[in-house]
Amino acid sequence: MTKKFRPITPTQRHLVLTSNGELTREGRATIKPQKALLKRVRRTSGRNHHGHVTCRHRGSAAHKKFVRLVDFKRDKENVPAKVSSVEYDPNRSAHIALLHYADGEKRYILAPQGLKRGDEVSTSDEAPFDVGCCMRMKHIPLGSAIHNIEIYPGRGGQLVRSAGLSAQLMARSGGYVTLKMPSGEIRMINENCRATLGIVSNAERNLRSEGKAGRIRWMGIRPTVRGTAMNPVDHPHGGGEGKHNGYLPQTPWAMYTKGYRTRSKRKSNKWIVQDRRK
Repeated sequence: MTKKFRPITPTQRHLVLTSNGELTREGRATIKPQKALLKRVRRTSGRNHHGHVTCRHRGSAAHKKFVRLVDFKRDKENVPAKVSSVEYDPNRSAHIALLHYADGEKRYILAPQGLKRGDEVSTSDEAPFDVGCCMRMKHIPLGSAIHNIEIYPGRGGQLVRSAGLSAQLMARSGGYVTLKMPSGEIRMINENCRATLGIVSNAERNLRSEGKAGRIRWMGIRPTVRGTAMNPVDHPHGGGEGKHNGYLPQTPWAMYTKGYRTRSKRKSNKWIVQDRRK
């Protein structure tokens, strides 16, 4: 659910935030994160070890945030776990869930849609096909919606981890499964790779509107200046008298964009059954 604010101030006129109704609360406040599963990472503001800007439009963040140590591998097999809470994570679009395993260990995982406090999940090839359970894809029923998908067995989930996303398991043959990705691409992946059942939580995050430029600055994102507003020395689109649009879209380093494919030719396409553009 989203929350629209009554415009007491001009900045609230277009402000739309998620209501966070899925999060676990104690009274009116949300649950605080586990200190043992937090890590402090200093911001680099887009600079490398030489101090040079390697990622533009970063810096001047007002809000500090801890990194939550999320378990993407889900390699604790045949040990049942109970969901203690569903929490907010400032480092990703989806929510995270805190699991209390039967042996006493605690871990964070990506929270799928519908997972709530008190539910039981596990990593096992014989587990029930419930939301949040993790297993190898050769045991998952065809047609299932899955997320947090491994590319290589045992390396941990790398695909389909953003809010509201899911892939569909379409077919299985010859040691590989065929997946339909959220982008529309159809590709093959080793059937021994693990995946989690369900759709990633916080699906309505795409309806969020920050309402003003200041909220973006608080997150550490700096303004993006149009190339046509620059001088010729600064951008291929710069210069000229007045406004004009007679150029081929380029990056500041004169690389073609908007349709120009940059995928390395050394990469194999044999696992891609159908391109996402078709």
